[in-house]
Amino acid sequence: GVPAEAKPPPQPPQAPKRRPWGAGGGAGARKRQRYVEKDGKCNVQHGNVRETYRYLTDIFTTLVDLKWRFSLLIFILAYALTWLFFGLIWWVIAYSRGDLEHLGDHTWTPCVNNLNGFVSAFLFSIETETTIGYGHRVITDTCPEGIVLLLLQAILGSMVNAFMVGCMFVKISQPNKRAETLVFSSHAVVSLRDDRLCLMFRVGDLRDSHIVEASIRAKLIQSKQTQEGEFIPLDQTDLSVGFETGDDRLFLVSPLIISHEIDERSPFWDVSRGQLERDDFEIVVILEGMVEATGMTCQARSSYLADEVLWGHRFTPLLSLEEGFYEVDYGGFHHTVPVPTPACSARQLAAAAARRDAHLYWSIPSRLDEAAAPGIGKNPPHYGGG
Repeated sequence: GVPAEAKPPPQPPQAPKRRPWGAGGGAGARKRQRYVEKDGKCNVQHGNVRETYRYLTDIFTTLVDLKWRFSLLIFILAYALTWLFFGLIWWVIAYSRGDLEHLGDHTWTPCVNNLNGFVSAFLFSIETETTIGYGHRVITDTCPEGIVLLLLQAILGSMVNAFMVGCMFVKISQPNKRAETLVFSSHAVVSLRDDRLCLMFRVGDLRDSHIVEASIRAKLIQSKQTQEGEFIPLDQTDLSVGFETGDDRLFLVSPLIISHEIDERSPFWDVSRGQLERDDFEIVVILEGMVEATGMTCQARSSYLADEVLWGHRFTPLLSLEEGFYEVDYGGFHHTVPVPTPACSARQLAAAAARRDAHLYWSIPSRLDEAAAPGIGKNPPHYGGG
C-alpha cells in the first residue's frame, strides 16, 4: 500500500514582532525601554564623544564624578607620585653635590643631614610635604638649590593637598544618598477629583529631617512626529502639577499625593482608558529640595510607564490621629483601591458635563413657566381708567 502522508509537526507559536521605539503598544508588545529607572538612574550612555579634552578642562568635577574606587586610586597616586618625584630630586641633589660620597666625613656639610640614599631621600620628601618633622633629617643653609626645592615642595604639596582633600570632601558630602529616603509610589493613578479627571502619584520622605524648599516637576516622555515628518523619539512635555498656583512647592512632612489635572492644556486631554492601555509613554517625576542638615541641593527621580498608570484607582490614606500626634503608616504607601471612574477621555467627560449643565440651564426656566402657568388668566392685569 501507499504510505500515509506524514503530518507536519506543530509549529511553535511565533514571538510578536518587535515594534520600533515609541510605537503604539498592545497586549503582545514588548516592554518599553525606560528613559529613567524607578530608582532615578538615567538610562542613557554617551558614545563617540570625540571632544574628551572638555573633561580635563573641568578636572575637579571629573574627579568628583568618578566612582569611589577610581577616586581613591587617584588620591593615593597623587600623593605617592608627588613624594617619589621630590624624593628623586632630593637624591639627585645629594648625588650631584657628592654628599653620598662623604657619608662618614664629619667635616663635610651635606645639603640634607643624614640623607644617605634614595630611601632616606624619599622619607625626607614625605616628612617635608606632610610637615611631620621628625628632626633626624634636616636641610642645611649651605645648599641654595635645596632651599629653593624646599619652597617648591611646600607650595606644590599644599596645592595637591587642598585639591585632593577638597575633591574627597565634596564627594563625601554629596547628598546623593539623601535621595534614597525620598520615595515615590510604585504606580500612578487616574481618577476623579472634584468631578475632574486627574493623574496622581504619591511622594514621601522617610527621614525626620525635612527637605527644605521642596518642589516637584513632571514630564511626559513620548515619541512624536512633526508635521514635516521629523521623528522625535524622546520628546519632553511638561505636566502641570501646580506651578501656576504654587502647589508644586511642597511641605513634605508627611506623604503627599501630587495631582495633575487633565484639562485642555494636558497631553492626556484626549486619552481614554482604552487608549491608555494601548499607548506608549513614560512619565518622569523629579523632586528637588535642600537637605536641612547640610543646605545642599538634593534631587530624587522616578518614572512611570503606561502600564504603571492605573485607571480608576486612588491611593489609600496613610495618616491616622494618635494621642497628640499624627502617625504615618508607610506599609500602605503603594496601595491603591479601585473607585468608580468614567472610561472616557477628559474631553468627552467635559463635553458630557457641558451638555448636562446646558440641559439644567434650559430646563429651569421651563419648569418655572410651568409652575406659573396655572395662574395665568385668573388675575388679569388691571390697567388704569374706568
